[in-house]
Amino acid sequence: MAIAVYNVSATSARVSWPPSAGCLDTFYSVMYSPNWNSLLTAFKRKSFMHEERIPVSQTAAHLANLLPQTTYLLCVTCQAANPARDQCQVFATLRDGGDGQDRAGWELATAVWLTCCLLLLLVAGVLLWGCLHGGAGMCAGRSDGCSVVTDAVRSRRCSAGRLYTPRGSCDNGGQRGLLELRTLARLSGSEPA
Repeated sequence: MAIAVYNVSATSARVSWPPSAGCLDTFYSVMYSPNWNSLLTAFKRKSFMHEERIPVSQTAAHLANLLPQTTYLLCVTCQAANPARDQCQVFATLRDGGDGQDRAGWELATAVWLTCCLLLLLVAGVLLWGCLHGGAGMCAGRSDGCSVVTDAVRSRRCSAGRLYTPRGSCDNGGQRGLLELRTLARLSGSEPA
């Protein structure tokens, strides 16, 4: 007899079997027990902890109130006969609360992932802000390598006697300073019309 056990959960399962020609006017006996190690030697009907009688018109049954994460021996016989090995099937129920534990693990992993993403965005934002504010005065799209400075800053640099001043930073101060102020105003978005 080919017994099929399916839809197994932590506390229930469904079982089906083919109709038996010798069991036309009686009932099917569905016997199952969690202590299946001791039953392998005996296979006596009275050794099973649970027995359900199913009308002959049905070839399936729903088993409820099973123990979680437990291996069962299930036998289906005609009437209340002692089962043979080919009338039995071993199956195991699922872990109780396994979905909740898995869900908690996924929630923790998601929280860690989101936290890492937020920290990464924060670091990227700080770096971008530093690049934009720290690099705004340096060569803002200019080809001659000069920094955008005002006339007052230029005159301080030129009069301080620095060993190195960028080419063109101390000559033609008035026009270059005006051009640099316009560039700075354009970059800051406050250029007058």
